[in-house]
Amino acid sequence: MDVLMLNYEYPPLGGGAGNATAHLLREFSEIGGVSVDLVTSSTRARRVEDLFPNVTAHFLNIGKSGNIHYQTNRDLLTYSWKAWRYARRLVQRNRYDLCHAFFGIPCGYIARRLGLPYVVSLRGSDVPFYNSRFAWPDRLIFQRMSRRIWRDSKGVVANSDGLRNLALETAPHQEIGVIPNGVDTEFFRSAPRSGDGLNVVCVSRLIARKGLGDLIRAVSLVGDPDVRLLLAGSGNRRLDLQKLARNLGVADRVAFLGFVPHEEINRVYREGDLFVLPSLNEGMSNTVLEAMACGLPVVMTDTGGARELIRRGENGFLVPHRSPRAIADRIRYYRDHPAKRDEHGAESRRRAEEMNWRRVAEAYLRLYRDVAREGD
Repeated sequence: MDVLMLNYEYPPLGGGAGNATAHLLREFSEIGGVSVDLVTSSTRARRVEDLFPNVTAHFLNIGKSGNIHYQTNRDLLTYSWKAWRYARRLVQRNRYDLCHAFFGIPCGYIARRLGLPYVVSLRGSDVPFYNSRFAWPDRLIFQRMSRRIWRDSKGVVANSDGLRNLALETAPHQEIGVIPNGVDTEFFRSAPRSGDGLNVVCVSRLIARKGLGDLIRAVSLVGDPDVRLLLAGSGNRRLDLQKLARNLGVADRVAFLGFVPHEEINRVYREGDLFVLPSLNEGMSNTVLEAMACGLPVVMTDTGGARELIRRGENGFLVPHRSPRAIADRIRYYRDHPAKRDEHGAESRRRAEEMNWRRVAEAYLRLYRDVAREGD
């Protein structure tokens, strides 16, 4: 089976969707029976690279500058134009069974114009009204455009029930499946931590949607010098968050670790006793899955795929949006109940083991085969 895949993110550029694509392509290569051409973005000159056996990436130079983990509207428009022209030439030269678009917009729009049968993976900001940054474009353009893209596809899947439900508000009659994110449970494993106090870990892009100011406020409310926050990630809110920590008097308890390469992020989780993600909106968080695989209990806002990952009182707790006090209460709980930390962390690991990338890849392959059979 020959597949053309579109995703403007691929490591090191982008976030969770890029990492998910990398894991998925590796699994496809190991399973066999599928050949993939990926059209993605480059942080430098255009190039073609064999990523894995039967997997080729076509990196397009979109003139990316600044934060490589945040895509501006200009980046998205540049990728859209260049990817459509490049993918059209690939379609003229090769016989593809289908196109797989990560993100309905812009990649699903490109796929729809290529004339191939296509499937769409909904990831988050491509779903109308997921991201307040796109509120007006969603209302004026993208909601109507998304309905057409989804309607004309051969399959639409979201990465969580929460994201699926949000998408159904735009297209109530659209059939939308769920294929969750996975996690590499061999790479992400727990290890004993030495040292006193309680280390709260958060791995996240430092952007407004992640609600990280609420986490820093929660650390301040806990008021315990032995509670420390390790914040890994980069983004356009870093200076604001550092200023907030200084103003609240907790700068000495909040460590801004900056961008940590994916192959090294395991050591950050292993320094933690608890993972907290106060995001305002999520699809299904890769970092929560990674933290679970490392045996950490999780506190996160009740959004996106949270209820599929976190069972109250079993491996963590869900808290309301914009509630530093609720986060602080849960931090105190885990500080005061070390046995529960261990118990909930062990349950996190067990649940993560049920969500490996091989299962995700096999689910997508079943979808591909259904589309290919439909075209016969």
